[in-house]
Amino acid sequence: MMGLLVLLKDHAGTEDLARLADDLDLEIDEILPSVEFAEALGFVTVTDGKGTLTDAGRKLLSGTIRMRKAVLRDALKSVPPFSDIIRAMEKSLTKRLRGNELAAMLSPMTVPSDVTFENFITWGRFTELFRYDAEDNVLKLARRKSSDKTTGSPTGV
Repeated sequence: MMGLLVLLKDHAGTEDLARLADDLDLEIDEILPSVEFAEALGFVTVTDGKGTLTDAGRKLLSGTIRMRKAVLRDALKSVPPFSDIIRAMEKSLTKRLRGNELAAMLSPMTVPSDVTFENFITWGRFTELFRYDAEDNVLKLARRKSSDKTTGSPTGV
């Protein structure tokens, strides 16, 4: 997805998706999952086959790594299945989910479950939404320090 956003930026922020796929030496259906994910997160809009960076997409691309994580984290919190799973962990007394509980929540997805599980864990860990203990097969909410909730500012270091 990030590569797609960078390429869109290189095309002055808007471009035909078929042309972007061609620039990436891919078929259009190979970039559609990234386009759909970026659109769900609010980083692009798609109209008549043309992708356009949104202000949120520009903000994501212009930020430092820490700021990018914060922008992505905030965006992920608002889209299923991330929002559903975060809500489930917040309601839990232990603030965690076991792997089988997580897998059950992800099972309605159309992508194979192992791919969905791996992508979910990767995005959530990268953005510091949660931690995943593979040994115990447990997903835990990440503890956010008050100075680092949404700004991406350093955490008291």
